[in-house]
Amino acid sequence: MSKPIVQLRALKRSFEQGGQVIDVLRGVDLDIMPGEIVALLGPSGSGKSTMLQAVGLLEGGFEGSIAIAGEAAEKLASDQRTRLRREHLGFVYQFHHLLPDFNATENVVMPQMVAGVDEAAAKERAESLLTSLGLGHRLTHRPSQLSGGEQQRVAVARALANQPTLVLADEPTGNLDEATSDIVLGQFLDLVRGEGSAALVATHNERLASRMDRVVRLHDGVLA
Repeated sequence: MSKPIVQLRALKRSFEQGGQVIDVLRGVDLDIMPGEIVALLGPSGSGKSTMLQAVGLLEGGFEGSIAIAGEAAEKLASDQRTRLRREHLGFVYQFHHLLPDFNATENVVMPQMVAGVDEAAAKERAESLLTSLGLGHRLTHRPSQLSGGEQQRVAVARALANQPTLVLADEPTGNLDEATSDIVLGQFLDLVRGEGSAALVATHNERLASRMDRVVRLHDGVLA
């Protein structure tokens, strides 16, 4: 039997605001299996982004344990956490965060070259991913020349560029209209499944969450 790609145990995160301590995560337990797409459902302000930051090893201050691909991340030094992110994780945010001076292909090539992939191979991979997302005719267009939906598809391709074990997506279609959101999410799910990656997708949209393999709900700092 395969082991979880993500294991969270008793994960807690608190912030101090105006002299008061606010408990955002109160003891989250979660397993995600290889290839599983999990929707993290909850209203705005429920702590979804905080939880994704924890799983993505993007900031400290957390209590509890986080294991990615069997490695206990809370025990790793900063450079080892960076290695774990590079080897196993891909990220899609609500806003695309593309590099404005580079075209679609170059935006997907860049993370591969940072990971040590040969430029020619990185370009071939980038063009293949973008074409699979319906952007074969937009490969040389810069972000300013792309629609919102097209920009987010480039961001999806970038997240999958290094074949991550797990993709973390924070409201990935939150800035798009409903029709475009449906199209982009469908392409995202198809690509993630085709690549064999797992995914944790934060959303407040019940309808979108229902298209994923499993739904977990964040309420009062714990999962229901």
